[in-house]
Order: sequence, then structure tokens, then C-alpha cells
Amino acid sequence: MQETIKAVHLDHQGTLSDTSSFSLAAAQKVQAFHQSFPDYQETPLADLKNLAACLGVKRIHVKDESYRFGLNAFKGLGGSFCIASYIAKKLGVDISELSYEKITSPAIKEKLGPLTFVTATDGNHGRGIAWTANRLGQKAVIYMPKGSAEERLHNIRKLGAEASITDLNYDDTVRFAAKQAEANGWVFVQDTAWDGYTEIPGWIMQGYMTMAYEAYQQLQHEPLTHIFLQAGVGAMSGALTGFFSSVYGDDKRPIITIVEPNKADCIYRTAAANDGTLHVVKGDMDSIMAGLCCGEPCTIGWDILKDHADHFVSVPDWVAAKGMRVLGNPMGDDPRVISGESGAVTTGFVAELLQNPSLRELREQLQITEQSDILCFSTEGDTDKENYRRIVWDGLFPSF
Repeated sequence: MQETIKAVHLDHQGTLSDTSSFSLAAAQKVQAFHQSFPDYQETPLADLKNLAACLGVKRIHVKDESYRFGLNAFKGLGGSFCIASYIAKKLGVDISELSYEKITSPAIKEKLGPLTFVTATDGNHGRGIAWTANRLGQKAVIYMPKGSAEERLHNIRKLGAEASITDLNYDDTVRFAAKQAEANGWVFVQDTAWDGYTEIPGWIMQGYMTMAYEAYQQLQHEPLTHIFLQAGVGAMSGALTGFFSSVYGDDKRPIITIVEPNKADCIYRTAAANDGTLHVVKGDMDSIMAGLCCGEPCTIGWDILKDHADHFVSVPDWVAAKGMRVLGNPMGDDPRVISGESGAVTTGFVAELLQNPSLRELREQLQITEQSDILCFSTEGDTDKENYRRIVWDGLFPSF
């Protein structure tokens, strides 16, 4: 497969999809729940002013999710909120009536009885589910696709979950986990949606809003010009696109660009076809961006992206590797951001876009100028430390 940077723009016409589930009020409600955890701490927003000056733009901010809940990634936000929302529904109460302290109280645990949550994961989502189940005194079963890093498996098992690596690709592992849930009476908590399965992934997407809300607060409501979001199935990018579209309004919101690996670019392919159907990537997806190696778009994520995101980009692995090195080797007194393969791809794309003369036309399409104020989200740290070091030190990609 020829690896290259590809991009497509979508015009938005007619009635746009509803973003009320991702409103400012909804985000505040989600954040209030997360704040009830003893582990909660707002993650830093790195102001890379020297990098911005070097690249010729006004500002570049990167939200550093490597500090989230001690999990080195953002996924605990979605996992904790969806499990709490499931419990709230089971108890017949609103999530606003439940805090960490209440959910873990003996009275609530007795009323609930034992629960087992099952999911498929490339690593970070499963770790978030395992962490939440551990904190709430429940069980978790995690399945991972072939090629998953042993370190990520080990990190999930350390949280008390039953975890294993299958011989299936990501999307087939999702289907396997769903069958195991049905056969064993477990609760299936997957971070993607399809026809007939939307409630739980909808809660997961809402959970991701805490990092967007924090960034919005940290920027003191400063009007951004551009937001770059990475996509796997499109759940996180859909949630954050919904939030920023709701907060700013579609006529004033920043230009939103979605970035994926060439080898797993189902969102890009769906946007490029623009024919009303979802387009999938089949077979092995051997990108270094393991957390983005998903071949089938999340339906509710795509519904938001098609109406509220502007540009869709597919990039080679070296773009993510560049982002890792840029963030890990800051200019001047810029803060250092340890960002993994999936976390660094947006910053890598921004840097390449602004440095590579051959991308001038694409830069103009994205309307990036010296006045651009850019926000990226580093969604993970070095969750696979061995491969992080190989890429950053030696420029070597893992072999698959």
C-alpha cells in the first residue's frame, strides 16, 4: 500500500445532526461525576508557544492526557462514565445522583450484586474499563486483537481484569467480545456503535467530553481557529466535535480536521465516498497507531462528524512518529509532552503541514495562516514504552 497524506473536505448542507447530548451543560454534568473520583485531577494543557512561532502560527496547545487517572491515556473517562450510567439506569436514578462514594457504598453494591463488564480493546479502552471495574469492586473481561503489545495486556491484568490476546483483528475481536457477553450474561461495554447498539457507546462518548470541557475552561473561552482530532472508530472525535460545535455554534466554531492512519482510515474513506454508506477497512491493520487501528466507523460518531467536521485526513505512520519526536523534544521552554503513537499523530500532521512546501495547497484548504490558534489532544502517553523508545530514539517502527 502506497503511504501518503490524503485529504477530503465535506460541505455541510441541509439539517445538521443534533449535538445537544454534547452541550456545555451535558459536559459539566459529566465532569462533575469524574470529579467525584479520588483519582481525578485536571490534565495539563501544554502551551507550545515556541513551536508555534517556529511553525509560523499564532498558538499551538496540546491537551496532555497521559496524566489521566494514572492510566497514561484518556479512555478511563469514557469507561467510568458509561459504567456509572449503566449502574444509574439499573438503579433507576439519574447519573447526577451518583458519585464515586455512593456507587462504592455497601448499600449500592448489595443492591447491584456482582457485575461483569466485557469489551474488546487495542489497549487504552480496555485499561479504562478494567480500572473502573476495579475501583467500583466489579469484574472485567478484556479481549485484545492479535498484534497487541504485551505491555498493554500486562497493564490491564494488573488492574485485576481477566485479559487475553486473540488471533483476530480488532473488529472481529469486538464481535467475539459481544458473543461472550451474550453467552455469559455479561455487560458489553464497547466504544463503538452500530444499529441496535447505541446507548452504551453514547455514554462512552459523553464521558470523553471531560477533557474537551477542561481544555475549554483552560483556554478561558478563547476562540480557537482550528482543532485537530485523531480517529479510530470516530467515537472520541465525534464526541469532541459535537461538544465544540455545540459550545461555539456551527457558524463560529473552529475548523475541525479528523486524522487517521492510512492503514485504518475508515472515517476518511467514508467521507471521501460521501455516498451515504459507511466504508470499512478489512484485514490486518498494522499501523504503529494501535489505538486507531479500527476498520469500522462508529455510527453515532460518524453522524456527528459528517455534519460538523470539515476535513478528513489519512496519513502514513511516519507522521505519528514525527509528532512523537516533536512533542518529546520541545523547543526552548515549551513543556515536554510524552505522547504515544496514537496521541501524537495530530501534532505530527500539523508540523508536517506547516513545514512541507508541497502541502501548501492543503494548508490553504484548511485555512491555516499566521493567525491560526490550534488545539490538539494527545490522547495517550507512552503506553507501549518499548516501541515508544524505538521510534523516538532510533526512528524504527515495530515489526508486525
